[in-house]
Parts: sequence; structure tokens; C-alpha cells
Amino acid sequence: MTRLTLADCFDPDGERFGIPTYPWRCAPDGLATRRQLRSQGLRPGGQDVAAQILRPRRRREPLTAYLYRIDRALPVRPMTPGRWRAHAAMMRTRRRCPECGQDAGYVVPASLGMCVTCAYPEQRAA
Repeated sequence: MTRLTLADCFDPDGERFGIPTYPWRCAPDGLATRRQLRSQGLRPGGQDVAAQILRPRRRREPLTAYLYRIDRALPVRPMTPGRWRAHAAMMRTRRRCPECGQDAGYVVPASLGMCVTCAYPEQRAA
């Protein structure tokens, strides 16, 4: 695998990568990533990827971020009462400790699989 340089990432015609490609932080105006769209209250809305940006790395494949056209983006769908209920139920489940069955008051860490009190009972007595 040949190492990709920053200059190799500039392909606005899409000849090398199949879609227009730009180096990291050099995308033209009018294009945004999903996160950038979301911060503006927008979503891609089913449109295809318009371009990509690449950031070369030394020993791994380059980081890739896909870009969407802002003028074709749609507004984010509002949360309905049903979605709020489903979200609350999901969060309730994530907060319940499977060992003691109590609401931990925080999301139970996946690394422990139980609340901190159940994971470290010797520190509870101290």
C-alpha cells in the first residue's frame, strides 16, 4: 500500500477516487458532513454523497468524511410524543443495574456490566 499524501487527496473531478475528493479542512462551501448538517438543524434527507474529504495518516488508512450538499438537506424531523416515550424507556433500561435492580442514577458502564456499588462492594463498607 502506497502512502497517501495531502496532495494526493486533492481530486475535485473524482478521477482517482470516483467522487470529488478534497484534503482535510479544504472542502468547498455548500458541502457539509452529517455532524455539520445536524448542528444546523438539517439532515441529508436521502441524498447521495456529494464528495469526500480525506486525512492521511502514517501507518493506517486515511480518515474519510463524506460530504452532502447543504441546499438539498432537509430539516431534522421533530421528536413526537411516541419517540420521547421510547427514548425515556431506553434510558430507563440503561440506568437499571442488572445485579441489584436499582436505578443507578447514571448510565451503567458497559465495561462493568453493573452499577459501581455492585462492582466494588468492598468500598461500600469503608
